[in-house]
Amino acid sequence: MARVLVTEEIAESGLDLLREGGHEVDLQPGLNGADLIAALEGASALIVRSATQVTAEVLDSIEGLLVVGRAGIGLDNVDVRCATRHGVMVVNAPLSNSISAAEHTMALLLAQARCIPQAHADLVGGSWNRSRWQGVEVADKTLGIVGLGRIGRLVAERASAFGMRVVAHDPFVVEESIRNLNISMLDLIEVVEQSDFLTLHLARTPDTVGLVDAELLALAKPGQRIVNVARGGIVDEQALADAIRSGRIAGAAIDVFAEEPTTESPLFDLEQVVVTPHLGASTTEAQDKAGATIAEQVLLALAGDYVPFAVNVDVGEAPEAIRPFVPLAEKLGEVFGALSGRLPDRLDVEFRGQVGEVDDRLATLAVVKGLLNRVVAEAVTYVNADEMARERGIDVRTISSAVATDYLNTITLRSGDLALSGTLAGMAAEARIVMIDDHPVDVRPSDHMLVVRNDDRPGMVGLVGTLVGDAGINVANMTVGHDEGGSTAVMVLATDQPVGADVVENLAGCEGILSVQAVDLI
Repeated sequence: MARVLVTEEIAESGLDLLREGGHEVDLQPGLNGADLIAALEGASALIVRSATQVTAEVLDSIEGLLVVGRAGIGLDNVDVRCATRHGVMVVNAPLSNSISAAEHTMALLLAQARCIPQAHADLVGGSWNRSRWQGVEVADKTLGIVGLGRIGRLVAERASAFGMRVVAHDPFVVEESIRNLNISMLDLIEVVEQSDFLTLHLARTPDTVGLVDAELLALAKPGQRIVNVARGGIVDEQALADAIRSGRIAGAAIDVFAEEPTTESPLFDLEQVVVTPHLGASTTEAQDKAGATIAEQVLLALAGDYVPFAVNVDVGEAPEAIRPFVPLAEKLGEVFGALSGRLPDRLDVEFRGQVGEVDDRLATLAVVKGLLNRVVAEAVTYVNADEMARERGIDVRTISSAVATDYLNTITLRSGDLALSGTLAGMAAEARIVMIDDHPVDVRPSDHMLVVRNDDRPGMVGLVGTLVGDAGINVANMTVGHDEGGSTAVMVLATDQPVGADVVENLAGCEGILSVQAVDLI
């Protein structure tokens, strides 16, 4: 029997599942900081929602914790990286709120179109102003959806029932997979230019933060209304407020904000804006699903079984020989996606050495999981990674060989002219990147890296080092790989901070530099 600490309200059905599994459920709501650390003494599992902050300080201060369960999707309040270092599994409930989020999107869209909250406040305040709150119909209007994952598709289905024309942008979805939804796939600018209503369903990543900015809003169809029930920070709130004041944007309905919780935003002063305090998942049904799902995942983790919705440690019943390589495989997928900048049509995953002699399906899924995690809004797990890859038209092919080459074991990813290899090195089995584009390198994957392809001639290392150093960026590690012909080289710099776009641009303009890519894995 294990003790499960629960610090926030979850569905009673989930608590009952834990008790039926023979575990002690310890309800202590409202814990954080030192109080949380004290309460975790002797606990094997922790279940939270969004208010409990499972920080590095908390995780560094405790022992014996096996799993942290988040009864919902987002993991902003859990330091997953630190949990992984401590061997603590982190699980969530990624499918629990899809319907609720889609319905809230439609509720906000309709409320915005018909000025419902504003008219309500006016009327209960003593004013009868029918003419002031004239709205617009949604029938025969164009709805633009940016991000066509599970929630985006549910919104498309519901919008179609209201007689809306639906256009969408998602470079990671193949049209064949949404053919039955009657959606026109366009590029982002076309969607923004054509949409009467624009709704966002994206993950918050370095690529999507500030996506809806002043520049994009300037291209919007006049009178457009914007809905965001995805993640805060995707919309530049100040730029949106300015666009509404100028009349370019007719209004907005916003459920999520760059900083949460918050009671201040430039949008709050505008009567054309409808806001809610992150209610996308706040339904009885979603919370019931989240509670039951997270209890099931925690039970599996405590039993040492395969855990489908683990987000960091998930090796299930994989062969012992492949288990240490699963985190490496996922990291290679992340780096490959960052270097490619897009999802490949075909991805070859090659296992050589001892890893080429055993069942490598889990490691292959880990590669796909790492690749997709950078670009899709939904949580990617070992259960849905394969399906998501198919939906996005990725043909993943595995090549296995017991014959080793330069290292005892390697995992190699290839697509088009991009290639990447990794291995585990030394007694500590440290992850290493050992090849990029058939240039041998040797560097530990870092949160921030700079990959430079250049002519193989004197002075190139000094050139790159000087420009990076002049920008105030510290280089923690560096490796240079030369091709066999001696005409080109690849430099990989691990840095202590992100390399800005200005540095990348300056480097790319230098003679002898063939390409420059900044890789940020946070």
